[in-house]
Amino acid sequence: MLNKRISLIALGILSATQAMANDQAESKGFVEESSLKVLLRNAYMNRDYKDGNPDKSEWGQAAIGTFSSGFTQGTIGVGVDAFGLYALDLERNEDRSGAQGIDFFKKGASGEPADDLAKAGAAVKFRLSSTTLTYGDQMPVLPVLSYDNGRLLPESYTGTLITSKEIKGLELNAGRFTAESRKSAEGHDSGGLKSINVLGGSYQFTEQFKAALYASDVEDVLKKQYVNANYVFPFDKDQSLTLDFNGYRTKLEDSYVRDNNITGDDNKIWSLAATFATGPHSFTLAHQRSTGDSNLGYAYGGYQKDQGRVGDGGNTIYLANSYWSDFNAEDERSWQLGYGLDFSTFGVPGLSYNFAYVRGDNITTSTSEGGTEREIFNQFKYVVQSGPAKDLSIKLRSSILRVSQKSSEYNVSGNEVRVFVDYPINVF
Repeated sequence: MLNKRISLIALGILSATQAMANDQAESKGFVEESSLKVLLRNAYMNRDYKDGNPDKSEWGQAAIGTFSSGFTQGTIGVGVDAFGLYALDLERNEDRSGAQGIDFFKKGASGEPADDLAKAGAAVKFRLSSTTLTYGDQMPVLPVLSYDNGRLLPESYTGTLITSKEIKGLELNAGRFTAESRKSAEGHDSGGLKSINVLGGSYQFTEQFKAALYASDVEDVLKKQYVNANYVFPFDKDQSLTLDFNGYRTKLEDSYVRDNNITGDDNKIWSLAATFATGPHSFTLAHQRSTGDSNLGYAYGGYQKDQGRVGDGGNTIYLANSYWSDFNAEDERSWQLGYGLDFSTFGVPGLSYNFAYVRGDNITTSTSEGGTEREIFNQFKYVVQSGPAKDLSIKLRSSILRVSQKSSEYNVSGNEVRVFVDYPINVF
């Protein structure tokens, strides 16, 4: 059914004849609007697990090249997008690699991580008015299918995506993807995904209010719906209050529940965050709640071959309380106190700091109820503002996560450190 709805919406989008936006009419040409960018990334992640679990860490150097052409001129413009990825394993430690949450280099049949990874992808794109159809290898950023770029290399997906911006403030998306490239492995179909259909859109009702609705259907795994509402109350030129609501409803397929020995098939999870910004400071209070009968809680991302993972992108969790822990266990309730600081006001442009304390309770597992977890998150980020290293960013992030014994089936205690150095180069 979702397949048919996508087809109908796509036809409706492409047949729109109203006098609306027309990006294609302003096309300057295939070559004239082309760009080639290279991102050099050095990334290190260390997880010092507690309760007798072995520590894990990975370190790598990556080069991520992306090419995006403009569109040919005419009624229907044609263009090409492409990427090339390479990563070198700088640690090469069989004992310390292999943590599911790090996943820089997938272990092979021998049990050893790869020494390096190399892969590439390309997509062809067509534009009519302000509607674009893209087919091929892509990195989608949607609430129900969002690729993971928070590790050494990014994920990618192969399929078709239609994006329409014919009406000012309205964006519609419809797509179908049939292969997933795991961020830690070579090949275009290393994730085990059969297919995923996505459908939805967002609308900027006013300058202050924006909302979104999306749905997805992962073949033989689950169906998912998403809703968002975001409202900004401006008080002064440098003061505002932002309310952000996000919610997912997930229904697992009976065969997936049976084959993976899962209990229950339904989850609902939502978060509401209030952020008050004043000058360089921001203060956040957020609440998140998970309900339903599935012992997976909110299931997302990862790879279908791993229990509890579904193949819809490692960033498909548009929720407030997602740091090291996602606070997404069965029946879990969590609160967050957050703080952010922009140091530009104090004479250090490009430097920012973020802190969060999140506590979750009421966690249910197969053996207990009423479990808890808590996390302290700190992050410094600096972006070079000028000179030869302009736009180079250094991100230092740490988390202290403590999980009660009652919740040990769901999560594990530990200390995490992440160091990312990104240097983007605009070739042209």
